[in-house]
Order: sequence, then structure tokens, then C-alpha cells
Amino acid sequence: MSAPLSITVYSDVICPWCYAGKRRLEAALGTPDMTAQVRLAWRPFELNPDMPAQGIERTVYRAGKFGAARSAELDRSMTETGRDAGINFAFDRIARTPNTRLAHCLIWEADRQGRQDAVVTRLFRAYFEEGQDVGAADVLARLATDAGLEAGPVAQALTGADSLAAVVELEQQGRRMGIQGVPFFILLGKYGVSGAQPPQFWRETLPKIIAEAAAPPPAAT
Repeated sequence: MSAPLSITVYSDVICPWCYAGKRRLEAALGTPDMTAQVRLAWRPFELNPDMPAQGIERTVYRAGKFGAARSAELDRSMTETGRDAGINFAFDRIARTPNTRLAHCLIWEADRQGRQDAVVTRLFRAYFEEGQDVGAADVLARLATDAGLEAGPVAQALTGADSLAAVVELEQQGRRMGIQGVPFFILLGKYGVSGAQPPQFWRETLPKIIAEAAAPPPAAT
């Protein structure tokens, strides 16, 4: 079997559309055989790069950004969208909008341990469905254990300079490519897909991309 198609995904763990986009893509993959042909590589994109390290109370942050009424309307709409994707958004359980820099450091370390997608899934569920503070180092360490990561390297990633520098550089790479919103998917290093596309889009697109990736290069003339 050929190597899986790698899809680079720029995302933030507090982006509800990123969670929905992941679930919609997974729904399109459907069968284990199809799932085995795709590998997701997660890259950082901070929606709030200037967020204080301790985060901000969510009701205060959302009211300042959208207004209280508009914020409630957006949450209701997203809850319905999530229900269709199998996500139980529990916005009422989220006390704070966190700074996500440490979460991205954890995702970086998860890539090194070969458990990146499991960690991203756990972070999305922890924040959106359980209301956990994914900006807190102790919470992140526990979630990493839940996802099967080794504790020692995780502790280093959550406190060390190497992980922070790597996350900053990866995020800057995305912004240099012109990525301004997430989720953003990159296929074959040349095709960009913006937004949480419906499963049917991926069902139609992925077989073509996989076939292109597997095709032999054109003969030299």
C-alpha cells in the first residue's frame, strides 16, 4: 500500500469550526480503508495571539467581541451545526477563553510521539464538550496522558523553549502563506481548502487527490 496522503491542517483548539471541520472530514472518510489512506498533520494558528496567558472570562470576552446577544445567537447556531457533526457543544460549561499557545506546544510534542491526531481530538472534546481550561498546563498534562503521550517529554514541551520556538515558526509559516482564517487544509503542498467543508465535498475531492498523489511523475522529454 502506498504512503497515506498527508493533509496539513491549520487550526486552533478553541475554533468550533475547526472541530466541525475535522468531524466532517472524518465522516467523509467513513471506512477504515479510506481512513488509512489519509494522515492529518496539525499546525498552529492562534485566533487570539495577544490573549493574556491566564485567558479571559468567556462571557466578558465574547460580549466585547460580538455583543452579548450576538454571542448567544452564534452559540445557538454552532450548537445546531455541531449536532449534525456529532459534537455536543457545551458552551455554557466554558468559563474562560484561554490562551492556546501551550496547547499548540502540546500538539507539537504529540507529533513527535506519533499521537498528534489523538491529542487534537482530546483537546477539542475537553474544551468544547467538557468545558476544561485548555490553556492551563496541568490540564494539558492530564489530557496528554489521556491521549497516550509520555509524561516526561510532555512536561518539557509545556515548559521548554524549543517547543515554543517551533510553534511560533510553524504559525509564522502559515501566515506567510497568506492563511488568515481556520480551518485551512493544504493537500499535496499546493491545493488549499478553506473552511469546514461538508462531507460530500471531501468524498468527491479526496479520491482525486489520492489518485494524483499515487500517479507516477511524467516522463522527461
